[in-house]
Amino acid sequence: MSSSNRLGMSLVWSELWVLFRRWRTLAMLGAIALIPVFLALAVYWSSDTLAPGEGPPFLDRVSQNGLFVGYTSTILALPLFLPLTIGVVAGDTIAGEANQGTLRYLLISPAGRIRLLITKFIGAIAFVIAGTATLMIAGAIIGSILFPVGPVTLISGDVISVAESVWRMALVASYTTVSMLGLVAIGMFISTLTVVPVGAMAATVVLSGVSQILDNIPQLELIHEFLFTHYWLGFVDLLRQPIDYASFGSNALLQLAYVVIFGALAYSRFASKDILS
Repeated sequence: MSSSNRLGMSLVWSELWVLFRRWRTLAMLGAIALIPVFLALAVYWSSDTLAPGEGPPFLDRVSQNGLFVGYTSTILALPLFLPLTIGVVAGDTIAGEANQGTLRYLLISPAGRIRLLITKFIGAIAFVIAGTATLMIAGAIIGSILFPVGPVTLISGDVISVAESVWRMALVASYTTVSMLGLVAIGMFISTLTVVPVGAMAATVVLSGVSQILDNIPQLELIHEFLFTHYWLGFVDLLRQPIDYASFGSNALLQLAYVVIFGALAYSRFASKDILS
């Protein structure tokens, strides 16, 4: 391995070490884990039985099969909770270092600006993976404790085994991770525009909300497919038999476009920025 590659790997491992040792990161992962816990407890303690289709998707199936806790939790977390935590991490990438006065010292090292941006992006993606995995794993655990677990009836009406349903859960977690890539890129770009991390975090979360609102306005149907939140709930297509990967592919292409565009904007801004702290 060349010295350049060793330096890159060293920077990535250092970023991951710092990120996942922060109490804020652990607290956010803990909060994500509580989403399926509260959901499962609410259903378990409820004396009312939901009719099919009542409430959020799959909520009526939670009490019948604990494996649906993870799926339902993902639907509940996507509009706000996941974007909120991911916005905090993405918005803090560059602005946080500038605010603490450590950005200049990072750039004095042989890292370089583009390598630093890539390292920060990888760190943010690692948090996304950890967050989606936490959501699914916590849902599977609490669901298995409180409710029966067995073959899963998909939305297409087909029944799959528990082993197959675990594979579907991994696919849903992967889909959700891909869905967040565009948001991470947007957050990093905003983070290069300011030295106030709270402002970058707030702006990232607000843009997520605005995109979801625009996606629900019928008069703006022409731009819906270009909004980075448009395919967020498309993972339900992974719960059919056979699996429909069309939404997954469309989502991946859209998120990749956002990563390329806002990654280029972030580099353009960061490369020409005077680092004063």
